[in-house]
Amino acid sequence: MASVALWFFSVLSVFSVTIGIAASAAAAQSTSTSSGQAYPTKPIRIIASTTPGSGPDIMSRLIGQKLTEAWGQQIVVDNRAGGSGIIGTEIAARAAPDGYTLLMLTSSHVIVAALFQKLNYDLVRDFTPISLLASTPFILTVHPSVPAASVKELIALAKSRPGELHYGSGGPGTPPHLATEILKTMTGVDLFHVPYKGITPALIDTVAGQVQMTIAVVPAVLPFLKTGKLKALGVTSTKRTPLAPEVPTIAETVPGYEVIGWYSLVAPAKTPENIISRLNTEVVRALKTPEIQQRISGLGAEPIGSTPRELGAYMRAEIDKLQKAVKAANLRRE
Repeated sequence: MASVALWFFSVLSVFSVTIGIAASAAAAQSTSTSSGQAYPTKPIRIIASTTPGSGPDIMSRLIGQKLTEAWGQQIVVDNRAGGSGIIGTEIAARAAPDGYTLLMLTSSHVIVAALFQKLNYDLVRDFTPISLLASTPFILTVHPSVPAASVKELIALAKSRPGELHYGSGGPGTPPHLATEILKTMTGVDLFHVPYKGITPALIDTVAGQVQMTIAVVPAVLPFLKTGKLKALGVTSTKRTPLAPEVPTIAETVPGYEVIGWYSLVAPAKTPENIISRLNTEVVRALKTPEIQQRISGLGAEPIGSTPRELGAYMRAEIDKLQKAVKAANLRRE
């Protein structure tokens, strides 16, 4: 009888330990908020301050899909386009800091912050970084008639003909415009700006020879490069792009030059650190999957993944750089 009792208590002990381990594992899979609730327990909203089908919208849905798969909670992409992205950003800034409202923050948000002096939010003060998601370079192209086969030759040509070379952009304050203005500042060349309502008409006029050069995203110019209608002189990132590996970087000629488009995920300020940590861990894990890497590469971008601290430092550096570019181009607005 004693041996039976001993066996029973041994089994009970093993069972109790097993239950304890399972409970600990389950606890490790959830994050508690400051109120003690597990996170997430309800759908999460990602605000994309652009229209459906845009880069930020697609990126939000890619990341959202992976978070849904990992947590079993629906991720809703809330498109709040308008006002140069200001409307959606204001909504995110005012949202409760509980991890259930996030913002797809891009380089365009930083440009807007540099352009407008009076905004109802501050990108550094009102948001907590989660992760830098991906970056996409631009490419400097010229019409085939331009007698320059490299960035170095283009700079020399521009210095010999100040103000005679015209460059197109998608409009004042757009990334291609500021990318060219930064190049002007760093090299001392004088180029004449011709703004268009979008990068497509700018590229069309570059192909037609109405303007001599344009900086645009790589996927947009690749068809023209393959047919010889445009010449590629340099990419704006600090390393060459896999989409056009034969094209050198502008930084190889102009050290320190870098202007890229980028996507990141942020939350309202004061979101609990443990929630930010969990979001970061899952987002970075998603960015490492072959599926997401392939999809992001298809957008002409490169997946990254960073710590919140790294994203915060990157945002501050980008804000400083673009503020200087806006000031040099005299684009500051009320």
